[in-house]
Amino acid sequence: MSILNVNKINPVGGGSTITIAGIASVTGSITATDITAAHHGDGSNLTGIPAGQLTGTVADARLSTVSSSKLSGALPALDGSALTGVGLGTDGSANTSGIITATSFVPTEGQLSHRNIVINGAMTVAQRGVSSSAGNGYHTVDRIKFRSGGNDEANTVSRIVLSSSDTGPYEKGFRYAYRMQNGNQTSVGTGDWAQIEYHPEAQDIANSGWDYTNPNSFITLSFWTRSSVGQRFYGYMDSIDGTGQRYSFATDGGSALSANTWRFVSVTIPGNSNLQFDNNSDNGLDIKFVTYYGTSYTDNSYTMNNWAATGSNYMHDFPSTWYTTNDATWDITGIQLEVGSVATPFEHRSYGEELIRCKRYFNMVADGSESRSGSSRSEGVIGNGFFWQSTRMMVPVKFQVAMRTPDWTLYKKNGEYRYYANGSSHQTCTQNDIGLNGQDGLNSAHLNITNINSSSAAGMFFVHDVNAALGFDAEL
Repeated sequence: MSILNVNKINPVGGGSTITIAGIASVTGSITATDITAAHHGDGSNLTGIPAGQLTGTVADARLSTVSSSKLSGALPALDGSALTGVGLGTDGSANTSGIITATSFVPTEGQLSHRNIVINGAMTVAQRGVSSSAGNGYHTVDRIKFRSGGNDEANTVSRIVLSSSDTGPYEKGFRYAYRMQNGNQTSVGTGDWAQIEYHPEAQDIANSGWDYTNPNSFITLSFWTRSSVGQRFYGYMDSIDGTGQRYSFATDGGSALSANTWRFVSVTIPGNSNLQFDNNSDNGLDIKFVTYYGTSYTDNSYTMNNWAATGSNYMHDFPSTWYTTNDATWDITGIQLEVGSVATPFEHRSYGEELIRCKRYFNMVADGSESRSGSSRSEGVIGNGFFWQSTRMMVPVKFQVAMRTPDWTLYKKNGEYRYYANGSSHQTCTQNDIGLNGQDGLNSAHLNITNINSSSAAGMFFVHDVNAALGFDAEL
């Protein structure tokens, strides 16, 4: 073998190309504008090659382990039908606009059905009527209570019918909303206030699955709301058992509502070590949606979105624009309270299921205003009765569902009530003639009807005009 040692090789005749036939071994560096040759070797020592200079396809067999630090950029669209063992981290989420099919869905918080602790959150049931200016109490939509104080003119509450113009809730399946209409408040007092309330039983919270003493466990309150006046709105919830605790929050989603525009709002509420919910049918939680609180109850230094012992202050100072606007309206629907840190789609229930749930708290047995369409009569059967004495009729009533408590009250509207012994014999009485025989309970009542007399042994008791109604009230 011959060895040639040179310091420099120049092309012959002033050309620009040097051609080497065979193999050249160089132990130093080669400097050139371009090198054209057949490359040999495994390339294990190649470094610093620009990505733009790499082309072609890498065979699957050449790929074994690729470290995550070497992967960057967006992945191309892939068919994941053959992927196995693919999981998400504890802080991950999966989003898709398509369909997810799985053998089972196992939530780590909340549940798949009966998520909504609130009964009648879609405002479908209104056993007492659809409009009232009667003041504090339950007067229209079942399970929704109105309360106010210091008003110059009473507010009116009603159940309104939604239409396709109610963009937002209508598309989500809501056909009714609860409305508070302001009266003419000619002055604003520091002690003025107005709100609606919802009260779940303590056992419904205790048995919900919410680990309520754990600050890392959550419930979420969600709803649709609208105001005819653009401003901020607030609300709060108070626990009842043990040492009462209060959690105040914005009911407008964090900024002023735009006038006459529906907005979806959700509030996620953590547990707290001071919370207590007893396993009974008493009131467990006051959930309050406020339209106005005077400065006697507010303080801008009050810490919102935080559990604290109940006291004289409830929230930040409240704008008075809505309250000082005559006939201003505020609407709400789709109230849902569920275990978990996010608001899921509203759990719509059938009217029949919602009605039975409501009857645990208020059971309208007969209402003369609900006569059959086209009927000239307004009759509603209360029950079959018998005469204990010639001037005293006893009417047992069996409830469709057990009442929340045996300590219910009798609900009566002034109108005509009628007793029939046969097709030609009847007598009338008023609500003042209807009482209880002392044999009340969770599942039945025993009415005592006076101011009537008959020689018959038994008969039928009715409501007999549109103003008459009779029910049983066990609301919280």
